[in-house]
Amino acid sequence: MPRDMHYYEPANGHGLRHDPFNAIVAPRPIGWISSMSAAGHLNLAPFSFFNAFNYVPPIVGFATVGPKDTLANVRETKEFCWNLATRPLAEAMNATSASVAREVDEFALSGLTPQPSSVVTVPHVAEAPVVFECRMSQIVQLKTAAGADVPTWVTFGEVVAVHIERSLISEGVYQTAAAQPIMRAGGRGDYFELRPEGYFEMIRPR
Repeated sequence: MPRDMHYYEPANGHGLRHDPFNAIVAPRPIGWISSMSAAGHLNLAPFSFFNAFNYVPPIVGFATVGPKDTLANVRETKEFCWNLATRPLAEAMNATSASVAREVDEFALSGLTPQPSSVVTVPHVAEAPVVFECRMSQIVQLKTAAGADVPTWVTFGEVVAVHIERSLISEGVYQTAAAQPIMRAGGRGDYFELRPEGYFEMIRPR
């Protein structure tokens, strides 16, 4: 028997109380990005659209919907850091999502510590258990299927240095759930925490 499906075409509206798109493509890793302007102003902000896109070299990317301060900073310095958002850091991470003037330092606003990085000049979150130092590789403005520009830019960066808290490594293997990463799940403030009991293994067929 066919499933009872809610169908809609996004251009005509979704017909629901909340747009389900973000909740369907979920949970999503959080792009908690630290950046710095050419003038030296620090910025720290979480982005809902973030992921890894390549193994060698490792490349990550995050999307800025609108001309955000982070985008301007990366354009100026060609560097940024990704900081792992975890359950213990959730409240501080949320504080960095406040809409403030470009010269406001979200590290100070959230009570977090800017830690000098090893390769890039942009500092990272000292309290984060995992950090990627990144050099910008390209910035791509999105387009519709018809070719019209969308006011969203995807910033890609090559990971040039990685910091991992040693307690998260067991017998040479990084323990994903042990870091208590949190992820976006749609809605105004919906998140999930990754826990060990959700783990299962499937070997890829040959």
